[in-house]
Amino acid sequence: MAGAGAAAFAVMGATAANAADTPTAPPTGGTDPGAGGGGGTTETLDEFVGLTTDGTVVTDLYSIHSTGVSTAPVVAAAAAFLSSLTDAQRTATVFEIDPTDYTTDQFRLWSNIHSYTRQGVEVSTLTAAQLLAGRELLAAGLSARGLTLSENIRRVNGIAGVQLNQTDQFYEGRYNFTIMGTPSETDPWGWQFEGHHQVINYFVLGDQVVMTPTFWGSEPTTIANETYGTITLFDEEIEAALAAVNSLTTAQQATAVISATKTGDDNVAEAFKDNVEVPYVGILLSDLTTAQQDLMLELIWLFVYTQKGDHAEIRFDEIKQYLTQTYFAWKGPTDVDAVFWFRFQSPVFYLEFDCETPGPVGQGYGDAQVPSRKHIHSIMRTPNGNDYGKALLALHLATAAHHN
Repeated sequence: MAGAGAAAFAVMGATAANAADTPTAPPTGGTDPGAGGGGGTTETLDEFVGLTTDGTVVTDLYSIHSTGVSTAPVVAAAAAFLSSLTDAQRTATVFEIDPTDYTTDQFRLWSNIHSYTRQGVEVSTLTAAQLLAGRELLAAGLSARGLTLSENIRRVNGIAGVQLNQTDQFYEGRYNFTIMGTPSETDPWGWQFEGHHQVINYFVLGDQVVMTPTFWGSEPTTIANETYGTITLFDEEIEAALAAVNSLTTAQQATAVISATKTGDDNVAEAFKDNVEVPYVGILLSDLTTAQQDLMLELIWLFVYTQKGDHAEIRFDEIKQYLTQTYFAWKGPTDVDAVFWFRFQSPVFYLEFDCETPGPVGQGYGDAQVPSRKHIHSIMRTPNGNDYGKALLALHLATAAHHN
């Protein structure tokens, strides 16, 4: 991956020197960056339940407790970002953490589709000072690995827009910030950052953090220009996935590999799928050797560690507590050049990774209409009601109501 330099977040807003090469905003006369389409404005929300295996939420999985890891840095970064905005920008950016009408819940109104109509403030409209404050917010919630991934996904979007002559649709600054509630070290709040192939939902309650749903993807996954050189995304994840599946014996693969072929797009828990029912399939990690489990955990860690250090460790520990209830499933071949899909699923963790058929960018390049590593989608969720920290929020509100 291309490194994130000292002025990395400045590339979210174009500089005069590289604006023609990696635009962050549409040119004069370009399409409105908020223009709907691609399934954007027609989606509606059902009342939140969360991802389950059969529509029934497993209870008593989550609790309000102290993690011992301060959220003061992200609280301060969010407050500073809000302070950097104008009154009009702030009004457009701040939403309720617990809206009375669940159909207006901004946390849940996200999409990875480029043309989706988004709320909040778009990166391309921010001043240099606001861009810096926005980058500090991302840096407070993401690890160095996560921040680099975030930046490179946006860079790919901008470079592809130039190469396809579609800079009104694909540009580096077509990503939006929203804030839910008021940044606080005690009361619930959160932030969201979303755009094409990147969606981060970040909930905070005290010193607890829930960073799901989180969507990471890219099309293409390798691209180059004079400004950034060559950017390659998801090669490490692909290598780790193949190492994990190929550690399985023939008998184990017979259980884990639910289809030896892959012909389409297989993720089922992306945008507007908060309440999707996904039965367990594949092989239980408890049926693997310690060495095989370690390879599976190394793969999971690559995704979990997009979150900031100690909070990522807390999340990883939670995932490992349910290791004996975690399933691993695979679609597609397993050779070195394989195009595949995989899923991890437990009562508290859900991860899908898919090599997809061409989207608008791949179609623009003329890619064949078959799945490939050129187009990747991944989605992480917290099943049984705690995406967006909803389970923690409900516990907090119930406790507050009792005390009142």
